[in-house]
Amino acid sequence: MNQPLKVLFLAAEAAPFAQVGGLAEVATSLTQALRRLDVDVRLMMPRYGSIRSRDYDFQRVGNSIAVPVGPEEEHVHLLETHLGELPVYLIWDDQYFSAREKIYGFNDDPQRFTFFSRAVIASLAALDWQPDVIHANDWHTAPVVVWLDVYGRALPAYRDIATLFTLHNLAYQGVCGRLILTFARMDKVKHLPVEPPGQVNWMAQGIAHADLLNTTSPTYARNILTPERGRGLESLLTERQERLFGILNGINIDFWNPETDEALTQTYNRDSLRMREVNKAALQREMGLAARPKTPLLGFVGRVEALKGLEILIESLEALLAEAEFQFVLLGTGDPLLEQALRELQARYPAAIRVYLKFDPRLARRIYGGADIFVMPSESEPCGLGQMLAMRYGAVPVVRATGGLVDTVVDVTTAPQRGTGFAFEDYTAAALTVALRRALLVYGDEAVWRAIQKRAMEVDFSWDASARAYLDLYRRAQALHDR
Repeated sequence: MNQPLKVLFLAAEAAPFAQVGGLAEVATSLTQALRRLDVDVRLMMPRYGSIRSRDYDFQRVGNSIAVPVGPEEEHVHLLETHLGELPVYLIWDDQYFSAREKIYGFNDDPQRFTFFSRAVIASLAALDWQPDVIHANDWHTAPVVVWLDVYGRALPAYRDIATLFTLHNLAYQGVCGRLILTFARMDKVKHLPVEPPGQVNWMAQGIAHADLLNTTSPTYARNILTPERGRGLESLLTERQERLFGILNGINIDFWNPETDEALTQTYNRDSLRMREVNKAALQREMGLAARPKTPLLGFVGRVEALKGLEILIESLEALLAEAEFQFVLLGTGDPLLEQALRELQARYPAAIRVYLKFDPRLARRIYGGADIFVMPSESEPCGLGQMLAMRYGAVPVVRATGGLVDTVVDVTTAPQRGTGFAFEDYTAAALTVALRRALLVYGDEAVWRAIQKRAMEVDFSWDASARAYLDLYRRAQALHDR
């Protein structure tokens, strides 16, 4: 009888333990979908200070684990808990993780996550379970991939472990000085042509050393082969493009379900969309806006940063407010300068604009379930979850045609009978304004708008198909590793 494939999934963040972006959703939703395919997948991440022992049933695995870094060793503990049937391991280290509440944003982040990667390798010896494949995500876990290729192949305990490296966002590459290799005891790692002199780029190193690579949408896999989207790594990616694939992210449709979501004032489905108006009115009141059923309500949920298109969004909203009546609500945190610009926008238009600069998952669900239009004007978007969640809840997306947004949103103007949202090409406030005008115009035709909402809600964004595609990549990675 064949044994289930054993996969160790590595991520810097995972819901509900610690979350900043979409990676956290992927980490738990994809792994749980893989377990439904009988893959023996397990998740490993750092234990941050924000993860309280009182909230989870943690069990210590074995004794302390010696991690070889710098001139000596750092001792860590391995904790285990479960999300349903999914085993979750957390690396507990006070110096780099457990004494800090935040996930990212420290000056020593390259050192912190290099340490985490070395702790992952050391912890394998403490488990009575060994993976066939390690699935690493983004630069934070790339040193694992590099170590296995440069050092692990010579060691019986590691030589058979294949690797898949997922690129969630090339905007973050983990660039640091080459002394990091001395800290990690990885001095054999060679300098790459795409790396600046005297520096290590962990994203590039992961790309160079993984058995297989993938992005989180097919279009983004093609985009990053170009100078416009490759962020300096396009030549390396082009060299390895035969091993590069694009798999669209999914969403957890059991959790993100307007029929059962207890965060909503009123649950509903595609056949009871009129009930959704209760959520719109409740959201308007909650955000301090006039409860006007006929006034279009626009929403944004996400990181407040340039890559998410906030600069052009602010300019576009100001232009539209001079010619149309609508309301806009925003939830997110990020760049202090953009946060201030949003506060100023709200101060100028208090009757139309509301910004909540915080992280609030329940409010996010109420925005998905109450907004008429969901705006996502990203400069770059490897996949994007916001547009899929919005469509699941019947909020019609207005998106820039880039990355995974191309793969998930069908433009109503170009395909009136199939359209699920509105898309624009040029990354300018003017192009976004035109797209928003189109959406606001169509919103005025209730029958057409309802048809768009229903088509959007019908799209299957479940993880099942994506999980099967990942299982295929794991098998391919094994075959390539064994050559």
